[in-house]
Amino acid sequence: MTETSFSFAWLGTGLMGEPMAKRLIAQGYTLWVWNRTPAKAKALVEQGARLAATPAEAVAASCIAFTMLSDFAAIQDALRGMELAGKTLVQMATIAPSESRRLAERVAHAGGTYLEAPVLGSIPEARDGNLLIMVGGQERAFLTLRPVLKHLGQVHYIGEVGKAAALKLALNQLIATLTVAFATSLAFVQEHQVAVETFMEILRKSALYASTFDKKLGRMQAHDYSHPNFPTEHLLKDIDLFRCEAKATDTRMLEAARDLYLRALAGHGREDYSCVFEAVFKGEASSV
Repeated sequence: MTETSFSFAWLGTGLMGEPMAKRLIAQGYTLWVWNRTPAKAKALVEQGARLAATPAEAVAASCIAFTMLSDFAAIQDALRGMELAGKTLVQMATIAPSESRRLAERVAHAGGTYLEAPVLGSIPEARDGNLLIMVGGQERAFLTLRPVLKHLGQVHYIGEVGKAAALKLALNQLIATLTVAFATSLAFVQEHQVAVETFMEILRKSALYASTFDKKLGRMQAHDYSHPNFPTEHLLKDIDLFRCEAKATDTRMLEAARDLYLRALAGHGREDYSCVFEAVFKGEASSV
């Protein structure tokens, strides 16, 4: 699919949805956009998108509908009463494998085609077209949509519906536990008055290093978690999805991390998930 005459529906223009939709508009595609709060779609309309009053209106005017909504319940609500015959639904948010399979069954029953395409990356990657996109569903449908998805990032076909959703949750589990692990080590070196610069210098040269540590270090040192790329409440949602879907996996480590995120969330609302440092850090460094 290389034609820009196709009309797409884009449902959900939040933190990730807006920059992703902007990239498709920049490629010359016609987008019908919908958001529960219409004002959040203003920037897209200014770039040439057409604002739909309802999700059904956006999809009716389009051949392909993308959803980038907060959770499964929001997706179900948006699709309620919608005519999906002959449409392709591309679900790009993080939901459970079982939820994705339910959506696939619903779309197939209505005479449409379904692809799951969750993404790894945050706002900068969405803006620059550097997301990692994992696709599950019919391979023929994937091959048709791949040229469009490539405008958003690197595209990987994972297999049948549910597998891409499972892979995304596995990766988000790493986001949760790696950040807790880093916050714990950072708090410990501060407690024992080891220079953070020295800690990071050694860490960066080791096999233990992950680039996410440097991305979150500044926030933790400044205790400033505003303007999040990934709000804590969304990560908690994904932790709970992982725990519910893990039938043969011991999740006790993740449950301990979840408790820390919940404690941090109490004082930091919709802020960045790196605020988990506040649940780990207990004050000024003690003398050694």
